[in-house]
Amino acid sequence: MSRKKIREEMKRLPRLIMSVTMAAIFWGISMVVPPLVEGMTVPGINVSGRFFLWVCFMLVTVIFVIRALADALSLADVLTDIFLRRLGAKEDRSLIRVGRDAIYIILTILLASAFIPILSSVAEIGNMLASAASLVALGLIILLIYDIGRVLYRTVEEKAEVLADRLVKLAKRNRKKKG
Repeated sequence: MSRKKIREEMKRLPRLIMSVTMAAIFWGISMVVPPLVEGMTVPGINVSGRFFLWVCFMLVTVIFVIRALADALSLADVLTDIFLRRLGAKEDRSLIRVGRDAIYIILTILLASAFIPILSSVAEIGNMLASAASLVALGLIILLIYDIGRVLYRTVEEKAEVLADRLVKLAKRNRKKKG
């Protein structure tokens, strides 16, 4: 990845920080403001004001979290490219892809470990959210492991074909020498 591309991607860092900050602010508001309207009902939909405000604030929080995740994934691509180049995987795209998938597996485990306790603390639906987050993390990990296996299988298959072609050429040369 060129330095110009890296500089362009690093411009996402302030937007990432802003999105994370806004998500944290709205999450905090969703914990503080809804109890203030306890006992009120939203006319027309017959929902408690507390639950309605909580859902609204959480939707805004989710929007900012999704923006932050998109920026974080873009930055993670740049950082994994830099990290893998330092390890010596220069232009072999399959090795870079395997390394990137391995880093994403580690990040998925870390993020799930961090967010599951937070999700389980949500009133009434926390256990369901924590279970859903665990299943989503498991699904992502399985998908990434499958991708790693597919890339490694293709690489081994290509190397085996090259080796087989070399052995055939060597056998033909030996026949010509004997015959």
